[in-house]
Amino acid sequence: MPPGERERDDERLRVVVVGAGVFGRNHLRVYRELERSGTAVELAGVVDPSPPAREWVANEYGIPAFASIEDCMRDARAKLRRVQAASVCVPTVEHARTARLLMDCGIDLLIEKPIASSLAEADAIVRAATEHGRIVQVGHLERFNPAVHAVRALMNSPMFFEVHRLSVFTPRSLDVDVVLDLMIHDLDIVLSLVGAPVREVRAVGLPVLSKKVDIANVRLEFENGCVANFTASRVSTERVRKMRFFQPHQYLSLDFARQDLLMIDVTAAAGLDLAQLAAMSGSGGHPSAGMSLRKIPVEAGEPLRLEIEAFLNAVRQRTKPEVTVEEGRAALALALEINAAVESHARRTGLISH
Repeated sequence: MPPGERERDDERLRVVVVGAGVFGRNHLRVYRELERSGTAVELAGVVDPSPPAREWVANEYGIPAFASIEDCMRDARAKLRRVQAASVCVPTVEHARTARLLMDCGIDLLIEKPIASSLAEADAIVRAATEHGRIVQVGHLERFNPAVHAVRALMNSPMFFEVHRLSVFTPRSLDVDVVLDLMIHDLDIVLSLVGAPVREVRAVGLPVLSKKVDIANVRLEFENGCVANFTASRVSTERVRKMRFFQPHQYLSLDFARQDLLMIDVTAAAGLDLAQLAAMSGSGGHPSAGMSLRKIPVEAGEPLRLEIEAFLNAVRQRTKPEVTVEEGRAALALALEINAAVESHARRTGLISH
């Protein structure tokens, strides 16, 4: 091998994907796309206990497939080729155990959301990341939605959010309820935008097609007075992923799926008193004359690719990831508090027995 090629190979981050389900296969696809585009990354293998899944990945990507993390690490040591990073795409209940095994081997992690199935497990991940000095990014995908990046530059004391995330039913992710499956995306984003502790949680939810809550509505009030309403459903007849919020003299509407961001600026109208507005109407004018609607420019991009690129950059530079383990824990803590409120409401209303 020529020296220059050897140096380039040494600079590449060797990454494995743990879990070859729906999410894992998306991670595999993106890593391969990055590899082919010239990014200094090598898709080095996959880990999954299912023989058919391993066979499919090995045939599709031409990479080694292992039944366990231990087998993967033994193979890497035998070939003197260290694995530096991994995507953890196993079921949520396996996150803590899987993360611990990988961090014990000195591997940096991108863990799919939610970070864990309990706060105790999340705390174990946080402790292990600190003890081993590992980079751990939590896969709150919508943080990397280009429309979310664009909206951050426009934030000015938001006081009311209305968020809808509706999806058609699929048998995927039924190990968790709709709050941990879908709503947690929006909880994480709103927590990061408001930047204040939650003061009050009210919630209602129902199982519909699964044994866990499939549809939920939540009202949060924050210490700074901001209020946020969330609706999440995985039994809808349509797909909706939208967030609307109000702040002084502005209304913003964000469509996650279309990566659109609209802003209605009412600053001009806000300076007019009722008499002036009435005069405008009487003279053929309209209060909307003092408003302006703008479509904010958004540079389109695949959120998962942006998320993985950010993770690889944090690993290379040993910098704080864009979604830290602490933020992942905070989103999980709020989701679990909401689930407790849902259960409390169900008991009060007789939906479940005491």
